This record gives sequence, C-alpha cells and structure tokens, in this order.
Amino acid sequence: MSAKLAVLAADETTQNPILPKTPDIIWSAVVLVIILAVFWKFVLPKMQAVMDERGDKIEGGIKRAEEAQAEAKAALEQYTAQLAEARIEAAKIRDDAHEQGRQILAEMKVKAQEESDRIVAAGHSQLVAQRQQIIAELRGDLGRTAVDLAERVIGESLSDDVKRTGSIDRFLDELDALGEPVAGKAGK
Repeated sequence: MSAKLAVLAADETTQNPILPKTPDIIWSAVVLVIILAVFWKFVLPKMQAVMDERGDKIEGGIKRAEEAQAEAKAALEQYTAQLAEARIEAAKIRDDAHEQGRQILAEMKVKAQEESDRIVAAGHSQLVAQRQQIIAELRGDLGRTAVDLAERVIGESLSDDVKRTGSIDRFLDELDALGEPVAGKAGK
C-alpha cells in the first residue's frame, strides 16, 4: 500500500493542486456547452417571450390607463356640458312656470273682476226690481191711505173706481213732482 501511496504522491507532485485534471476540464466544458445550448435553445426564448409579454402588458397598461384617463376626461366634460345644459333648461322651465303663473293670476283676476261685475250688475238689477216692487206696493198703500183720508176729510165716499183711480194717480203724480227736486238737490 505504501507503494501505491508513493505512486500517487509522485503523480500529485507533478500536477498543480489548484488546477483540475484535464479530463475533468474537458468533460466540464462539454457539459457546460450542452447546458448553454439547451439554455440558448429553450429557456432563453421563453424567458425573452415572458419579458416581452411583461413589457407589452406594462406598456399596454400605461396606454390603457392613458386611454381610460382620456375617456374619463371626455366623460367629465360631457357630464359638465349636460349639467350646464340641464341647469339652463331648468332655469327656462322655472321662468316659463313663473310666466304661466303670472298669466294664470292675470286671467283669474280678470275672471274675478268679470264675476264681481256680473254679481254687482245682478244685485243692482235685483235692487232696481225690488225698488220698483216696493214703489208699486207703496203707491198702492199710499193711494188707499190717501183715499181713506180724503173720504174722512171730504166726508163723502170715493167708492167709484174710476174716480178713485184718477184721484190716486193725480195725487201720486203731484207727489212725484214734489219728490224730484228734493232728490235732485240730494244728488248734487
């Protein structure tokens, strides 16, 4: 065994301990080339595709975000324009409602005045009719009273209807003639 150790020790002395043996270097280089080829052929394209996809997603995300921001800005401007338009329309509707209210109020005032005038005219005509009725009743009562008084004063009966009617009419005409100047002075 010692001879073997001596041979090994002699081999070791000729080779540098830092450097690996030549067959190890060759086989390591072959394996490294195979690994590099597999890596270059299969892994690197997939990794490049993933990186490109990520880059596209990032760029697309930025682009989509910019587009979404532009759409949001356009929607905001459209909303603001619609809101301003709605405010103008609301103001117009409010003004129209005020104007219609004023027109309705004016029409109601006119109708109320017409109704008031109609009621006053009806009341006036009713008063005139009642006045005429009262005057007619008073004339009749006054005529009978006058005939009764005349019969008492004269002492004779005025039972003849023609005489009575003529006397009553004459008496009432005289009374009307006396009443007109008094009414004319009261009116002035």
